[in-house]
Amino acid sequence: MTSAVIVAAGRGTRMGPGIDKLFLEVAGEPVIVHTWRRFDACAAVDELVLVVREGLQEAFRELAAQHGFRKPFRFVVGGAERQDSVWNGLSALSAETELVAIQDGARPCTPTEVITRCLAAARDHGASVAAQRSVDTIKESDGGTRIARHLDRSRLWAVQTPQCFRVAVIRRALEAVRSAGKQVTDDTAACELIGQPVELVECAGPNPKVTAPSDLPFIELLLRQQV
Repeated sequence: MTSAVIVAAGRGTRMGPGIDKLFLEVAGEPVIVHTWRRFDACAAVDELVLVVREGLQEAFRELAAQHGFRKPFRFVVGGAERQDSVWNGLSALSAETELVAIQDGARPCTPTEVITRCLAAARDHGASVAAQRSVDTIKESDGGTRIARHLDRSRLWAVQTPQCFRVAVIRRALEAVRSAGKQVTDDTAACELIGQPVELVECAGPNPKVTAPSDLPFIELLLRQQV
């Protein structure tokens, strides 16, 4: 069995006070609806777990009814940090789940074929992540605003979501993070802690995340092009 955990419990502080970016309307629908639809439509995914803020379960349930999502889903309340929210999502998976895709709720343009390829890579290698090659020249700073050294961009990738895992692998990785008292904002970083290789799955097209208000026009354009 394959499940998806959609992390939708963040507050999105960079969007401005009092703004929940997941409920912002883009291309005629809330951001989270676009994200949810990608996984509802993906044949490789059997069920969804949405990690949400306490008190918003009914709002998400209404969205599911309004938009006719068909796959089984359940809600779980998020934690203090992203890794805690992911842990709560993993704890809510069906006992039969062998593979899991972890997705940012605010990343609404992920192609279903990328989800499928990431899950296949996780089945083969234990862990995988959607990623794009760096096209910019990258410099490392000295901790301030001066260049410390040049980095070889041919070896650099920007990682995104979905991040996919055999369930046993990501649980072991996050248990190690929790035991060490560390914080990670990326699930593949937990795999690095236990020495678990992570396969890079190239995402050829744009797969942006809604982070700041300036992201919305580009995401709107992408979503309308994909209709």
